[in-house]
Amino acid sequence: MSTKYLVYTALMTAIIAILGFIPAIPLPIMPVPIVLQNIGIFLAAILLGRKYGTLSIIVLLLLVATGLPLLSGGRGGIGVFAGPSAGFLFMYPVITYLIGLVRDLYFKKINFVVLLITTIVIGVVLLDIGGTLLMGIMTNIPMSKSVLLSFVFMPADIIKAVIASFIGNIMLNHSQFKQLLK
Repeated sequence: MSTKYLVYTALMTAIIAILGFIPAIPLPIMPVPIVLQNIGIFLAAILLGRKYGTLSIIVLLLLVATGLPLLSGGRGGIGVFAGPSAGFLFMYPVITYLIGLVRDLYFKKINFVVLLITTIVIGVVLLDIGGTLLMGIMTNIPMSKSVLLSFVFMPADIIKAVIASFIGNIMLNHSQFKQLLK
């Protein structure tokens, strides 16, 4: 790992942590709020790819596990990995890797449509269904109801996917940014 990519990884971790300072939107029907940190998760995969994007998420989760309040609402500590949002936290590295994998495969011909479809299918659908299924297990909600609850997150997460794909497409197709990644 070069120093340059170490800095990029740390910078992306910091950006996601900063997004955690934006207050979460609580939902009355479930214990997991809507957060803006997903934009950072999506951007880590889009901008850094599978290796360094996933590494930035793992670093963030390790910092959270040590007690730093980097998640929305000032949450942190090992207890968040046993709470209702644990499923989403465990899915973050998985979706980052998968989105980053598609980004790496299509890096030479990346465009907004590829990024958006990938981010919606993996980042929205997989994250929301996987996260709510694990939330259901943690909170004793039946699986069928958990899957239905996942649809509550999808409209806001689709907007986040559009924002991340738009930003990622502009940056990945900018000549100066491409030079930074070489």
